[in-house]
Amino acid sequence: MRRQRKAKVVATLGPASSTKEMILSLFEAGVDMFRFNFSHGTQDDHRARHEAVREVERLVGRPIAILADLQGPKLRIGKFAEGKVNLKTGDEFIFDRNTADGDEKRVNLPHPELFGVMSAGHSISMDDGKIRMKVIDSNPDQIRASIITGGPLSDRKGVNVPDVVLPIPILTEKDRRDLEFALSLGVDWVALSFVQRPEDLVEARNLIAGRAGLMTKLEKPAALDHLDEIVMASDSVMVARGDLGVELPPEKVPGAQKRILRACRHYGKPSIVATQMLESMIYAPTPTRAEASDVASAVYDGADAVMLSAESASGAYPVQAVSIMDRIIGEVENDPIYPMMINAQHEESLPSKSDAICSALRSVSQMIGAVVNVTYTDSGNTSLRAARERPMAPILSITPHLSTARRLALVWGVHSTVIDHDVKDVDEMVDAACRTAFTEGFARPGDQLAIAAGMPFGQPGTTNLLRIAEIEK
Repeated sequence: MRRQRKAKVVATLGPASSTKEMILSLFEAGVDMFRFNFSHGTQDDHRARHEAVREVERLVGRPIAILADLQGPKLRIGKFAEGKVNLKTGDEFIFDRNTADGDEKRVNLPHPELFGVMSAGHSISMDDGKIRMKVIDSNPDQIRASIITGGPLSDRKGVNVPDVVLPIPILTEKDRRDLEFALSLGVDWVALSFVQRPEDLVEARNLIAGRAGLMTKLEKPAALDHLDEIVMASDSVMVARGDLGVELPPEKVPGAQKRILRACRHYGKPSIVATQMLESMIYAPTPTRAEASDVASAVYDGADAVMLSAESASGAYPVQAVSIMDRIIGEVENDPIYPMMINAQHEESLPSKSDAICSALRSVSQMIGAVVNVTYTDSGNTSLRAARERPMAPILSITPHLSTARRLALVWGVHSTVIDHDVKDVDEMVDAACRTAFTEGFARPGDQLAIAAGMPFGQPGTTNLLRIAEIEK
């Protein structure tokens, strides 16, 4: 099955979409990668979903990517004596270390690290930004704040503190258990929440140890201060607009999204735009026009993928949500303005052999009118560097490793395939490229294709070969 588009679709699995039949329907509607949200569900739930996805993969004969999205640390207030309170704008409110139930004047904050970093002028928001406060003063035992936006607040609601870098590890004990479990299943990508600095990725990188790609969720304003370093240290990036939209003023989120996508494009790291893309389709069979425009804007900006969350996990219309997302992408990519915008965003090649070859691949392919760019890859690097160039002809990625093919299913423009043997020489590689391009429906006899690969074969990161081939008549 060949997708007639370049940007990819990611869908979250949940109560509305966990059967093999539904997963097959979602794949047929356009899903390229399934997301398992470890903030919800049990490990048994995720194991069953993993087995179902892999069964669908065998059925359709196409590599399907799986993303394990770790929960990360969650800051929450304690409990109230009556379960909830109503906070009034203009009043003062205290967060303290007293474990007694709270009231309209105070509540326990069971995160001692916060008391050492909050100071006058810092912002605090709760319940996804519905309640907002400004810190008046703080000491090791309490934080005193003025209520800027009041309203009802109940037990254990989440806390966001956008103005400070929190000195806490981003992998909790739950995350470590979930990470090892996800890796034992064989997931292709692992998403890390709450990243603030590039050093936050070190522990997860060491624990993953090459068994999956490391995806950074950019959802903290502090991360934007280290954007280039974080993108370079990641294998891919998610623009997680949920928490980012809570911690940043709404008017700043679109600009932040474009900055992140531009950095990902520059360094050749796959990017996902996520959260509230088709939010109304949780309850309605069609999206709003604004939502359709939001999806389209991400595609025009060159995102590798767009993602559905509750729309496919718990919504009433998961297949319809995937289908409309697929159609929006197709409509954008058929717009004559689209290649102009993608070319206008083209980044200069980075100073490496891989980028030099893949830049030449793009130019040669366009010059000779190649119907497809073929990348023969062991680690996936050649396909990633080719995708960075955003060629207009599709990228047919060939690898002898199923794990590599699955991981590349996320990447813009890449049609990922597996061959059942390693090639031994250039002639065998060219033959495999021509045969696969024909059988996968990319080329007919007489068509030309441009091929990039690395020699010696089987050695990752050695992209150094460019060939032109023709399908024999």
